[in-house]
Amino acid sequence: MNLKYFTRTAAVIAVAVLILPGCKLRQTYVRPAVETDSLYRGGYTTDTTTIANISWRQMFKDVQLQTLIQEAITNNYDLKIAVARIKQAEANLRQAKAAFLPTLSVGPQYTRQKVAAIQGGNLGFTPDNVYAVTGNASWDIDLWGKLSSARKGSLALLLQSYAYQRSVQTKLIADIATDYYNLLAYDKQLAITIQTVDNRKEDVETNKALKIANRVNEASVAQSEANRYAAEVTIPDLQNNIRQTENALCVLIGRHPGTVQRNILDAQEVDTTLQTGVPAQLLSNRPDVQQAEYNVRYYFEQINVARAYFYPSLSITAQGGWQSSTVGDLFKSATIFGNVAAGLTQPIFNKGLNKQRMQLAKAQYEEYVATFQQTVLDAGREVSDALYTYKAVEDKSVTRKLQLDAWFRSVDYNRELLKNGYVTYTDVLTSEQGYLSAQLSSINDRLQQLTSLVTLYKSLGGGWK
Repeated sequence: MNLKYFTRTAAVIAVAVLILPGCKLRQTYVRPAVETDSLYRGGYTTDTTTIANISWRQMFKDVQLQTLIQEAITNNYDLKIAVARIKQAEANLRQAKAAFLPTLSVGPQYTRQKVAAIQGGNLGFTPDNVYAVTGNASWDIDLWGKLSSARKGSLALLLQSYAYQRSVQTKLIADIATDYYNLLAYDKQLAITIQTVDNRKEDVETNKALKIANRVNEASVAQSEANRYAAEVTIPDLQNNIRQTENALCVLIGRHPGTVQRNILDAQEVDTTLQTGVPAQLLSNRPDVQQAEYNVRYYFEQINVARAYFYPSLSITAQGGWQSSTVGDLFKSATIFGNVAAGLTQPIFNKGLNKQRMQLAKAQYEEYVATFQQTVLDAGREVSDALYTYKAVEDKSVTRKLQLDAWFRSVDYNRELLKNGYVTYTDVLTSEQGYLSAQLSSINDRLQQLTSLVTLYKSLGGGWK
């Protein structure tokens, strides 16, 4: 092959390399501005220690809950979908990297043709045979960073898919813990309700005995029976709640609906100090915030790609191989042919596509900048809400204990007074209903405390480390 073709090609490439550093068309990504100093309402701190950095095994000490979470991480279908998205993004990134390399194709050819005698063809009527093995190569030189920006955009999508997986896992762990605590709360509510029904059955018998002794009337007996049934009628609903929560947990875990092995509500330990760190840490800890920023980076690179379309593209093509009229002479040195070509293509009139491409890329970038900033704002609200919810439960815990003790004593006193004829059953009924209501509210308080911790852990970005 003639050396001058390679010399010219080398010269073109050298010129491109010299031009490229001076173009500076591709802009460098800078994170959009977000205000984080006052992101946590009433929770300003300079301590960077945060519970988001501890593992979920350390956060949730219940062995049964740990088993469920581990099973979910292994089997949950949303996580499997997230892994599949990562594989897709990895493939896209490999394609973007491959665009920097030249393409090469090789193939044998056979042509049967009739060439005019004046062109040197056969004087007879027998067509000429042409055998060839040809190779073709092309190479697009990335003068203006279009391919580089596309590669960086694909990398941002890959990182976004990793952030999505972490976001799915964080939410999954929080959902499992929340459902688990709900299940324990339903168990305790059911146990208290069953015990209450047993106590009210005794009340019915007591009222019947008192009626015989002429200390109460038939109305008191009827009231005691109605009071028993009022508690008993709630049992099917509680059992239904338990069953549905078990089914929801099984779906999260990736198994068929069924019974879920669990502990009891009173055995739950939460000894982790509520350390939130500084608000700026949300940018690196919360997967959904990371995911939103990687989307911004992707569309920023699309602006760079769109900008490069306004400038000329440089392509180098080459063709070579062997060509002969007989198979036996095909690979001899005299049958070798080849050529190399390089050319610049400057877009002049492209039906406005380049301008529209740029406008679209800028609009998409603006959209995802706003989405990123909104995601950070939502994250701060979630942390603030979870902190205040936990504090509110702590504030009412002392009062709730006093309420429980007062209603318990009221029930005990009124039952004794009823036996001696000093009060009516209406007084007993009021105290029993108040005590049951306080017991159920106490369970809800404990549940609210546990779920607010789960929410805080998730809001800070815990669960994926």
